[in-house]
This record gives sequence, structure tokens and C-alpha cells, in this order.
Amino acid sequence: MSFDPSKAINPTVANMPPSGIRKLFDIAATMKDVVSLGIGEPDFITPWHIRNAGIASLEKGRTQYTANAGLATLKNEIATYMKRRFNLSYDGPSQVLVTVGGSEAIDLCIRSLVSPGDEVIVPVPSFVCYGPIVSLAGGVPVYAELKAEDQFRLTADTLKACITEKTKMLILPFPNNPTGAVMRKEDLEEIAEVLRDTDIAVLSDEIYAELTYGEARHISIAEIDGMYDRTIIVSGFSKCYSMTGWRLGYACGHPDIIKPMLKVHQYAVMCAPTTSQYAAIEALKNGDGDIEAMKKEYNYRRRFIVNGFNELGMDCFEPLGAFYCFPSIEKVKPALEAKYDRKIDSDAFCALLLEHAHVALVPGTAFGECGEGFLRVSYAYSIEHIREALKRIKAFLT
Repeated sequence: MSFDPSKAINPTVANMPPSGIRKLFDIAATMKDVVSLGIGEPDFITPWHIRNAGIASLEKGRTQYTANAGLATLKNEIATYMKRRFNLSYDGPSQVLVTVGGSEAIDLCIRSLVSPGDEVIVPVPSFVCYGPIVSLAGGVPVYAELKAEDQFRLTADTLKACITEKTKMLILPFPNNPTGAVMRKEDLEEIAEVLRDTDIAVLSDEIYAELTYGEARHISIAEIDGMYDRTIIVSGFSKCYSMTGWRLGYACGHPDIIKPMLKVHQYAVMCAPTTSQYAAIEALKNGDGDIEAMKKEYNYRRRFIVNGFNELGMDCFEPLGAFYCFPSIEKVKPALEAKYDRKIDSDAFCALLLEHAHVALVPGTAFGECGEGFLRVSYAYSIEHIREALKRIKAFLT
């Protein structure tokens, strides 16, 4: 009897759909002259002083493992940064864990807290990883649908409707990918009031915390009265310092939660990349100016692209965080359905746009079924690139 590899696969993994973000880009990779506004990666190169710190660490022969939880200097710098930028106090040695990207921190948090059968509330549309990681831990993702009329913020009423006796965790993915939505202090206070007399933990994914626009600064739910001990903040260096390929993130939280996360981290990956950790120390010490420069450019692109979609008749609410907008296709659907004699949903729109205009966008449904009727558009591209994409989309629509 021969071995059947397919029967050896964990059913949860076998039944897990691949990321909806990648589908169209695999097709686009086979085409010429494609303009993409789909990838959520800064187009800036990591600033030179940060790169030089990484290079210097290699020149000095710093190529060994670090402590499992990360370099002590880096953990202390993260704690200093959190206090300086977000008014949150953490003890570097006991409350900070350095991880392989923010993605590992999310995985560690969920696997350390969620037991089989536990329910985890996941607001959608949101980044694609939360639900599958919950399922891999044996938990049950409960999707809370965010609505355009609420500016894609999580409301207290929506949260209440999702809570049961099995609820173990709430994930707060704000500033949000894919919508660009943010939660203001008053929003978070209403969420905190719902959670206050429960045992529900909060995983707050704040990877885009530095990229918020307007006068109001980013507020973490950990700042709200009674939320500090139950909140695990996950963040990293990919977005604000343009260090995606360095694969470095971190988690901050109560020592009793960080300790079990460290256990899983020890067995899974040992430690984060040493070179990246030394570069991150330099980023935290001297990178505030880099953040502001990139943020200023993103803000310019944000206004440009939102105005562009609105002028095309594709309603686009103003995103106040991250580097994405979430335009609606509802007003342009009828003309396209008449032209192509077929039903047009978000997936069909993106497929036709790629085929006829060579523009690659991500359908909103890649981030949850409630994303139907929307597109995720990244403005982590140059103005010239964005202008060309809008020009082609206009030609496609007219």
C-alpha cells in the first residue's frame, strides 16, 4: 500500500483557503505592463542610518543567536519608544518580546491564549491572518462585520452582539488594513465599557499606529482605564520604518501573558534575526524623523488617490490611518454589467480591470465576505504610479 501524502495533512490546513491577496497577483506576474496598487509594502527603502547599523553589526561579527526574547537593549528601547510615542509604560525585561515580524507576535498571542473551542471576535474587513490562526489553534473565529456607515469602526453594539460565554479574545486591527479606518478615544472607551466586567483579552494589532493622519494622535485601547492588563499590543518595524524584509516585530503586555508567548517562541523560532535587532535599535533611537517624512508623503498620496476615486464616481470614504483606501464599486457596476453582459462583483471587477486595463487591485472580499462591493487600494506607491493607475481605471470605466 503506497503512502498518500494528502491524507497526512491536518484537515484544518487542508480546508484553509489561500490568501485572497495573492490570487490576482499570481496572474499579474505572467503579464506585461501591469500597474499594481495592491501590495501593502512601503515603496521607500529602509533609511541609510538603519541599514548602516545592520551592516555594522555584521562587520563586528554579531552573527550569533540573541536571547530568546530579544536583545536587552532593543527591548528597553521598545519600552522607551512606547512611552515616548504612545504614553504607555512597559518594563523591557518582563513585558516586551521581540518576534519575527508582527505576524509571529499575532500567532504567539493567539496560540498562547486560545484553547480549542474558545471564540475569538475578529472585526472584518481586516487583514487575512487572524481567522486562520485562530482556527489552527482550535479556536472559533467569530466575525464582526464593520460597516461603511460607521466608517468601518467597531461599535459597542456590534461587539455586544458577538460576545458569548465562550468568547476568549477580541482582536482590534486598527488602524485598519484594508479600510484605513481608525478608532478614536471615544470609540475605544465604548468598547472598553463592554469588556470591563468580562475576562476577554484584547489583541491590539497596531502595526500602522504611526501612520495616522489629522491632528488626533493614535490611541491604544491599553491607554483606556481598566484595559492595560488585558491588552497585548502587537507591532513592528515593517511599516513605519520601511523594514518589511528585515522581519522584526514585537509584543508588549502583562508579564503573565508574555511568559507563555515566550515559551512558544523558544520552541518555534529560537530568536528573531540578530542583524535586524541591531538595526531596529538604531531605528528606535534616531528614526522619528524618518517616520514623519514618510508619513507626510503618504498623506499627500492619500488625499490624491481618494480624490481620484471620488472623481471617477467610486465613492471612497476618507481613510485616516495606514496606507490603504477602500473605494466602492456600487455606482459603476450597472454600466459595467451592461457592457460585459454579466454580474459584476468585486472579484469580477478586479479580474476585468487586470485583463483590460492591466491594473492590479485586491477585491474587498479577500478581507471578509462583507468586503463585497469594495476594493482595497494601496497608496504605498509613487504619485506617478498612482496617477497612471487612475488614468487606466478611468479608461476602463468609460
